Amino acid sequence: MLNRLLLLCGLLWAGLISFAVVASDDSYTYANYQQVTVSHLHLDLAMNFEQKTLSGFADLQLNWLVSDATELYLDTRDLTISRVYGKQQNGNWQQVPFILAARDEVLGSKLTISPEFQPQKIRIHYSSTPQASGLQWLSPEQTASKTTPFMFSQNQAIHARSWIPIQDTPAVRMSYSARIQTTDKVLVVMSAPNDPATARDGDYQFYMPQPIPAYLIAIAAGDLHFKAMSEQTGIYAEPYILDAAAKEFASTQAMIDATEKLYGDYRWGRYDLLILPPSFPFGGMENPVLSFITPTVVAGDGSLVNLIAHELAHSWSGNLVTNATWRDLWLNEGFTSYVENRIMEQVFGTDRAVMEQALSVQALQDELAVLSANDSILHIDLQGRDPDDAFSGVPYTKGQLFLMFLEQQFGRDKFDPFVRRYFADHAFQSIDTASFVQYLDNNLLKKYPDVVSLEQIKTWVYHSGLPTGTPAPLSDAFNQVRQHASNWLAGNIELAAMPTASWTVHEWLYFINNLPLSISQAQLASLDAAFNLTESANSEIAHAWYLLALKTGYQQIMPQLEQYLINIGRRKLIIPLYKQLTLTPAGLAFARKVYQQARPGYHPLAQGSVDELLQQQD
Repeated sequence: MLNRLLLLCGLLWAGLISFAVVASDDSYTYANYQQVTVSHLHLDLAMNFEQKTLSGFADLQLNWLVSDATELYLDTRDLTISRVYGKQQNGNWQQVPFILAARDEVLGSKLTISPEFQPQKIRIHYSSTPQASGLQWLSPEQTASKTTPFMFSQNQAIHARSWIPIQDTPAVRMSYSARIQTTDKVLVVMSAPNDPATARDGDYQFYMPQPIPAYLIAIAAGDLHFKAMSEQTGIYAEPYILDAAAKEFASTQAMIDATEKLYGDYRWGRYDLLILPPSFPFGGMENPVLSFITPTVVAGDGSLVNLIAHELAHSWSGNLVTNATWRDLWLNEGFTSYVENRIMEQVFGTDRAVMEQALSVQALQDELAVLSANDSILHIDLQGRDPDDAFSGVPYTKGQLFLMFLEQQFGRDKFDPFVRRYFADHAFQSIDTASFVQYLDNNLLKKYPDVVSLEQIKTWVYHSGLPTGTPAPLSDAFNQVRQHASNWLAGNIELAAMPTASWTVHEWLYFINNLPLSISQAQLASLDAAFNLTESANSEIAHAWYLLALKTGYQQIMPQLEQYLINIGRRKLIIPLYKQLTLTPAGLAFARKVYQQARPGYHPLAQGSVDELLQQQD
C-alpha cells in the first residue's frame, strides 16, 4: 500500500515540479548534460557485505535536449561495467556499445554510451568495488552490537559515481526509485520516504518523488531500529544509542515548525534522522527525508543540536534550492548556516544563537589566517583540485556573515520575505552564483535602492577575505567568561570562584579556545583536576582541550587522545589533532602509531585526509 501511495505521489510531483537545469559549466563532471539529462533513476541492486559490493543494474530515464544527439556521457569511479542496453521507442531493449575511459585521479572514469539512436532509457549492468570512495563497509566487529555489519554512503561532493553510473553534478536533478536486496539481518534505509513499519525481510523498495541531485542519493544498512519523536520525525539507529538520540533531538519538530514560519512549507513529508557509527566523517549530511548524523553530537544535554538545525535547514537551502556547481557551494552552506542560526534563535533564544555565531566567526578568523587568499573567496576557483577542497569555514561562515550583513542593512522586515521568496522561486532547481547575484539585484537591491550597492555585493562574493563592515557578533556571556579567565590567569581569583557550574558548552568552548598558549603546565593541571577536561564526554570540549594541550605540551592527555582518535572518524574533530601532532617528531611518531590502529575503522574520506597529511611529513 505504501509503495502505491508513493507512486501516486510521484506521478503528482511529475506534473508539479520543473526538473530545471541551470546552464552552468561544471568542470567536475563528464556528463553532457547540455544535450541530455537523467530525469529518473531506478536502482536494482544486491548488497553483499562479504564482497563489499553493490551489484545489479541502473535504469536511467533520459530527456534529450538536442534533436540529433545520441551519445550519453556519464560519471563513474572504480565501477565494473558489464553491459549496457538502450530502450527503443517500441519498448524493446537493445544492447549498445560503451567505452569506459582510463581513470582520472579526481574525476574517475568517463563512461561513453553510443546507442546510435535516442533511447528512452539506458540500462547499465554494473558492480561497485570495495574501494568505492562513497561507501563504507563495517564488519560486525566494527559496530556497537559486534553482531551485525553496517554500510553507509556519503556522496557529497562527487562520490555518487563510485557506486552509481550517473550524471554526478548538482546541476542535474532527478527523482529515483530503488530495490535493494540483502541479508535479512539488516534494515536498509535510503534518502527517500522510509516506512517505520517496514518488515526486515532482505528485500527493500524505495521511491523518492522529488527531484534531487546525485549527491543527495543515499543508502545505509545495519542493525537499525526506529523510535518516533513526533508524528513527523523519528530516529533510526543501532539499539545502543536509539533512546539517547531520541531524547537528545526531541526539539526537531519545534525546529521544523519554526523554519516553516520563517521560510515556507517543509516540502519533503517526513524528516527522520539516522545515527551512524562514529566513523562517519562529517557532523551530518543533509540527505533528504533522512539526515545522516554523527553520534558525537549525542552529548546528553542537547548542547550540540545546532547540527540538527543545520541539516534541517538544508531542506530549504541546498536540497530545495541547490548550488549548480561546487564553485557555488556557499549558496548551499552559507544560506544553511544562516537559516540554522535563525532556527536556533527561534527555538533556544537569542543568547545561544549569538554565542554560536561568535564561535563560528572566531573559527573562521583562525582559518583565514592560514588559508590562501583565493580560498577565502565565496565563489571559489578550485583550479582543478578535488571539489572536496571547497569545504572550509568560508562557504559556511563567510556566507552566513554575508547574509547577516544583508539582514542588518535591510532589516528583517524586508530581508526575511526576500529569502522566503528566493526559496519559493527556485524550489527544486539548481542555481549558480551569477544567477543568484542577478536575482538579488532585481528583487532586493533595486526594490530598496540606496541601501546596499551591487559593488558591495560583488566584493562579498568575488573578493578574498572579509569586507569592511562585516558583522561582528558579540556575546555578553563570552565577555564575562573572558573576564573570569583573565582574573584567574592573573592570580586574582581561584578556579572555584568562577561560575562554571552554570556554563553552557559554548561558554566552555570559548574559555578553552581563548586560553593563551603561554599558560603554564601547573595551570593546565589545575584546570584538569578541577573540571576533569581530559576525560570530558563531550566530543567538542574534548577536542578543544586536546588541541590546547598539544599546543602547550600538556602530556597527560595522550592516553585519552589515543582512544579519541581511534574511536572517532569525524574529520572536523580528528584532522586538526593530527595536524598539530605532526609539528613535532614525538607527535608525528605518536600520530603514525595511533593511525595504524585507527585507519581500518575510518571512512575512505577520512583515510584520504590523514594519509595525505602524514605523507607530507615523509
